[in-house]
Amino acid sequence: MAMEAHERRARVEQRVLADGEAEFRTLALEFDVSEMTIRRDIELLEEKGSVRRVVGGAIASRGKASEPTFTSRALMGAREKAHIAAAAVELLKPGETVALDSGSTVLAVARAIRGRGLGLTIITPSILVALELHDEPNTKIVMTGGMVRPGELSLIGTPSVASFAQYNCDVFVMGVAGVDGKRGLSDYNGEEGAVKKAAMQTADRVIVVADASKLGRVQLMNVASPGEITALVTDGDAEHPALAGFRAAGVAVECVPAR
Repeated sequence: MAMEAHERRARVEQRVLADGEAEFRTLALEFDVSEMTIRRDIELLEEKGSVRRVVGGAIASRGKASEPTFTSRALMGAREKAHIAAAAVELLKPGETVALDSGSTVLAVARAIRGRGLGLTIITPSILVALELHDEPNTKIVMTGGMVRPGELSLIGTPSVASFAQYNCDVFVMGVAGVDGKRGLSDYNGEEGAVKKAAMQTADRVIVVADASKLGRVQLMNVASPGEITALVTDGDAEHPALAGFRAAGVAVECVPAR
């Protein structure tokens, strides 16, 4: 099935922002389209301000450590994220208290919870997660305090960090921007990272959900070492070198590539 143009552009944007640069020819081969199509995609992204055209390709306008927009992340690999989310929900038990992180992959987990009849108590700093599950039967939603982060619609700052100290959670489902066997888990934004760390302290188990594009990446904010989490669910290759450090630390690594 051919990829929709808006999803392809979102993937192209993520690719350039993640690597810092990309050639037109390489992108055309990767997305199975003509170089002219890629050039038009880059022109639109350049108008948006996220990338800049150079001879033979494009570079990231905002630097390698900059965070792509929530919309572009949500569009990129939506099918794969849904597959990861379904596997992660299988690790939850009925009646548990579950902290759900912000971010596009964890939002997919919230969608996968719908209709399961798990009767969960959800604690979240994500307005989008709360909206997704607010009418789910037998589900209690508790939102942290904090300031709204524009674009992400997540709650950050001291009130959000402090609010997690009030709770005892069975599990925290966390999304991250980087998964590296030596450096561990990392994210773009310091305030988001602080909320993640606070949530980890409340939970008996920590489940990380990360699509294949996050493997081998190291971003600005250190969040956790491999040994601080319980399970990692990804659609990446089971032999990816980034996963070795997590297995060595005793993490249950579940690879669920989408069919």
